[in-house]
Amino acid sequence: MGRPLILQVLVLLAVFLATESNKNRSQTSTNFLDKAECSCKLKGGLDDCSCDVESIDSFNNGKIHPLLEELLGRNYFRYFKVNLNKECPFWYDDSKCALKDCAVDICTEEVLPEGMRNGHEIKKYMTDSLKEKEECDEMMELSTVDHTLSQESKDAFVEWTEYDDSQLSFCVMDDEDENDMQYVDLLLNPERYTGYKGESPHRIWRSIYEENCFKPVQSTRPSYSPNIVSKGLCLEKRVFYRVISGLHSSINIHLCARHLLPDGWGRTKWGPKLEEFRKRFSPESVGPQGTTRLKNLYFVYLLELRALVKAAPYFLNQTFYTGDQREDSEVRQLLMEVLEVARQFPYQFDENTMFQGDPKEARRLKEEFRQHFWNVTRIMDCVGCDKCRLWGKLQVHGLGTALKVLFSGDIIGRTDIPHNRQFHMTRREIVALVNAFGRLSKSIRALEDFKNMMKTS
Repeated sequence: MGRPLILQVLVLLAVFLATESNKNRSQTSTNFLDKAECSCKLKGGLDDCSCDVESIDSFNNGKIHPLLEELLGRNYFRYFKVNLNKECPFWYDDSKCALKDCAVDICTEEVLPEGMRNGHEIKKYMTDSLKEKEECDEMMELSTVDHTLSQESKDAFVEWTEYDDSQLSFCVMDDEDENDMQYVDLLLNPERYTGYKGESPHRIWRSIYEENCFKPVQSTRPSYSPNIVSKGLCLEKRVFYRVISGLHSSINIHLCARHLLPDGWGRTKWGPKLEEFRKRFSPESVGPQGTTRLKNLYFVYLLELRALVKAAPYFLNQTFYTGDQREDSEVRQLLMEVLEVARQFPYQFDENTMFQGDPKEARRLKEEFRQHFWNVTRIMDCVGCDKCRLWGKLQVHGLGTALKVLFSGDIIGRTDIPHNRQFHMTRREIVALVNAFGRLSKSIRALEDFKNMMKTS
């Protein structure tokens, strides 16, 4: 009787331990998202601040995300002009994605708003402008004004005229006059899983992460890791890798949130795929890197949020022209609401801690930072999937515009950019910046959905 009793006890103990082990693994899987911390002030190890994920989640999901969803559905922001036919400038790549989900539907001119059609893109309510000019000319004829300029003023005008906006840009810009420039309706070409995988996308991301980013290392598997490459780097370069890692995480979340799902009726169905999300972020799959990747998503979110706030005075002078005055007025009002909500968030990114110290060294480091990001924008032309290339170019362009706003302080001024006549943003930069932040906002909202799925799975 004693031996069977001991065996029964041992069996019960084994069952109990197995149950507890599974419970612990389950808790790790469901709660690892909650361990992601965010960094909002650039100092020390980039982790010491009073910000927490819950504050950003509450702010994003409850306040700014619904406004962004409405704003990005408006005509001014839903149409993006882009060249998807540029050749890769760094390596030959014939691995074009042949899947139908990789294709992009291009807009015909007939479906575009009037103000975006050929010959109308730069018009700003011409009737009113011409009327104001005629009235102004008439007033000038009735009075005598001394229009002579001092030599100092003339020299200043020459300097302004010769100023090249490319000195500020962190992106290689597509030429507006290129024949391959076409408008794309972002709502009809949503970012989602396309089946583009294998060595080609690995090479893209590996090239972006590596210091010598235009010479990809031959490898069959990705060897990049922001945890590894950022060790021993200065503050500015650590920031570079964190924003790239955060962007990478955001894109991965989009693909997981709109993944191709099996449908017994043979129809195409898109939705969140928890298994894919776990593969990219859970501790069981990627170890502590999953939490780090999510931290970096929150980091780049705060960076682009700060760029929007800093650019707000510049947006006050924009008309957001599409040819429909009522629509344009509503878009402007809606964007002002977004910017006001953004301004009220207390944990703002602090760009003033970067590029400090010796002025000469700071300028050199800023230029190196800018040139490095230039290469990232050029690598986007090496993406073999057209839809992935579209959204990659849009989000990288938006991030580059955010960097332009934040880190052109000697040109823009500390916080007040609209009064500097040298600072300028194109329509594509504005569209890219707001859409890029919208993508980050969408990712953080999707995280909430995945949290809930994990709790019930």
